[in-house]
Amino acid sequence: MERYSRTAIALHWLIALLIVAAFILGLVMTDIPGLTPTKLKYYSWHKWMGVTVLALAAGRLLWRLKQKPPALPVSMTQGQKKAAEAGHWFLYFLMFAVPISGYLYTTAAGVPVVYLGLFKIPSLFEASPALKEILKPVHYWLNMLLAAVVIGHIAAALKHQFIDKDGLLKRMLP
Repeated sequence: MERYSRTAIALHWLIALLIVAAFILGLVMTDIPGLTPTKLKYYSWHKWMGVTVLALAAGRLLWRLKQKPPALPVSMTQGQKKAAEAGHWFLYFLMFAVPISGYLYTTAAGVPVVYLGLFKIPSLFEASPALKEILKPVHYWLNMLLAAVVIGHIAAALKHQFIDKDGLLKRMLP
C-alpha cells in the first residue's frame, strides 16, 4: 500500500501533538482561579502552540495541494471515500479556524500575542470588550468541535486498523 511522504507524516504527527497539548493546556489554564504567574505562563504557551499549529497547518495544506495523497483502499465504498475526504478538509478548516479565533479573541481582549517571547504579532484592531464576549465562546466551541472531529478521525483510523484490517493506518505511521 502506498504511504504518505515523510514530510506529510511528520507534519501530521507534529500538528496532532500540538493540537492535543494546546487543547489540554487550554482546559488546565482556564481552570486556574485568578491571575497567577503560572496561568499567564500557560496562556503564553497556549498561544505559542496555536501560532505554531497555524503555521504548520499552512505548510501542510500547501504540501497537500502539491502532493497527491495515497489512494484510499479499493474496499472502501464511494460514500466512505467522500466522508473521509470531507472529514480531512474539515480538519484543515478547523486547524485554521481555531488558532485564528484564538488570536482574534486575544486581540479583542487587548492582550498581545508575543510569539515565543521574541516578537509581537500585530493586532488587526483595537481591544473590544463587546467583541471579546462574542469571540470567547466562538473559540471555545471551535475547540470542542475540533476535539470531536479529532476523536472521530482517530476512531475511523482504528476501525480501519482493527475491523476492516485494510492497512489504511500504516500509510500515516512513521
